[in-house]
Parts: sequence; structure tokens; C-alpha cells
Amino acid sequence: MALFDVDGFVRRFRERADAVKERGVPPVAGEERRRFIEQAELDYLDYSLVGSATWEVAEDCLVLRIPLNK
Repeated sequence: MALFDVDGFVRRFRERADAVKERGVPPVAGEERRRFIEQAELDYLDYSLVGSATWEVAEDCLVLRIPLNK
């Protein structure tokens, strides 16, 4: 099994958050547009939370510390 690069994992989530923030809204209207925007907001929140995490290994578990005051 390959080694798990936690710093790379967290970095990829930061990059995903940036990508969601930068992507435009496709030419959809009405309900589809609303759903697309809602999903983008959730994606950004999820990716940015993990992307802001610090980490440690404790008792053979990866522990992510996610600041909730941002």
C-alpha cells in the first residue's frame, strides 16, 4: 500500500475549494440554476473546511482539526 500524503490530501481540498469559487454558472435557468448554486455553495463549504484543517495521527487514527471560527 502506498503511503498516504496527508498534506497533499489537505492541499487538494484547498484547490477544490478555489476551483468551486472560480467556476461560473452554466447557462441554466430557474430551478436547475438554484440547485446548481446551492450545490456549489455546499461544495465550497465542505472543501474549504477540510482544506483549512491541521492534522495529527493519534492512536493510529488521522485526526483533522477544522477551525470553526472562520
